[in-house]
Amino acid sequence: MSRFRLLIALLPLALLQACGPDGASVATLEPPVPGETLRVATRNAATTYYLDRRQAPAGPEHDLVAGFAEANDWEVEWVTLGSTAEVLAALEEGDVDLAAAGLTHLPSRDERFRQGPSHTDVVEQLVCHRERRPMPREVEEMADVEIRVTADSSYAERLESLANAHTGIAYAEDPRTTEMLLAAVAKREVDCTLADSNIVQVVRRHFPHLEVALNLTRGDRLGWYLPAGHGALAERAREWMASPEGEARLETMQHRYYDYIGDFDFVDLRALNRRIEERLPPLLSHFLAASEETGMPADLLAALAYQESHWDPRAVSPTGVRGIMMLTRNTAESLGVANRLDPAEAIDGGARYLADRHDRLPDTIPEPDRTYLALASYNIGRGHLLDARQLARELGKNPDSWADMREVLPLKADKRYYPQTRYGYARGYEPVHYVQRIRNYLDVISAAVEWLPLESGDAGDERVARQG
Repeated sequence: MSRFRLLIALLPLALLQACGPDGASVATLEPPVPGETLRVATRNAATTYYLDRRQAPAGPEHDLVAGFAEANDWEVEWVTLGSTAEVLAALEEGDVDLAAAGLTHLPSRDERFRQGPSHTDVVEQLVCHRERRPMPREVEEMADVEIRVTADSSYAERLESLANAHTGIAYAEDPRTTEMLLAAVAKREVDCTLADSNIVQVVRRHFPHLEVALNLTRGDRLGWYLPAGHGALAERAREWMASPEGEARLETMQHRYYDYIGDFDFVDLRALNRRIEERLPPLLSHFLAASEETGMPADLLAALAYQESHWDPRAVSPTGVRGIMMLTRNTAESLGVANRLDPAEAIDGGARYLADRHDRLPDTIPEPDRTYLALASYNIGRGHLLDARQLARELGKNPDSWADMREVLPLKADKRYYPQTRYGYARGYEPVHYVQRIRNYLDVISAAVEWLPLESGDAGDERVARQG
């Protein structure tokens, strides 16, 4: 490939060959120069790379690679492959410059490829259906359990080691992805599978009957790999990841894709998945109509409504707010909503109210932070949000960043701070939990329902890639 240039400046030809990890001679390759293209292998999954509602690339691996490429003035060509085995094959053949596909750093892989920087701590977990009996709680109890794992994965390597050390442990490698195998376990088509903890954290919300039976490792790291000859590019990648810019990207990635998920709640997620089937269908047309009217994405409105009322059009709180969007009497009157218990009226009114919260924020606030701040304003009120934004400035925080504002908002309940604010005391911790729950619900609802009219939507990007 033309972008692979041999280092010839001052070196004699004999020194152009270097021993690769497997002992063979491989050409030493330079990184692309500014303006050239970095070819990156990945796979489509919520924890790696996917397309959001605007058909724009997103995902943890995407965001980190994009930052690395921007720092070096490179274009990125994404090569999306179907499995870990295909990603490793592309590396082996030298078809790509870099693999960013949720790969565990392993000694066996270090022998074949050049190790890049690591970025995420994970634990390999044995995952079974929660009603399986007996549930294997020790390695020795994995004997006679049907275990299937994605082919050529770190999980297969782990199980091979365990099978050599313990009698009766057997497994089969499967061409399906880890996400698809987790779905198969949830449907009781397979007894158990292995998955990294970050994948389990994301997927388990869609399949609440998945249970972590056993942690099999500790201290594993996900990271990048490069072809054997790409030592210079690997070193540049490690330096970038360890730089202040790289560390900031890592922190932003963690906030965007993982921090909001929180602790697993089986009862809540089981109820949500059941209500998606039972309560959501008759409401879909109302959410779609409100989205068309206001520009607020329909799945976001559905997640907001679920947080407010669990999609109960006749819900009433002890404080007098009511309806599927839990509007106060004053808010409903200001929006022209005559009957808060009518789902069409209430959804339309709630959507217009959220759109107003969204529109009144400064244009400089990027997505998805702008949407999260609008949701916080819907919950706590615009005045209290403005107070918190001013507090953020005084404390040296960024009022346009949700990561910073979720730290500042609880100070509205702290007597050291709220007396100095215009609107006084508020339960500032509530909008933080409120937004967190809506983001969780949004991921599940978006993946469960085909929201076809929303491809041109304009709000937050958080998405779980559709599995299978």
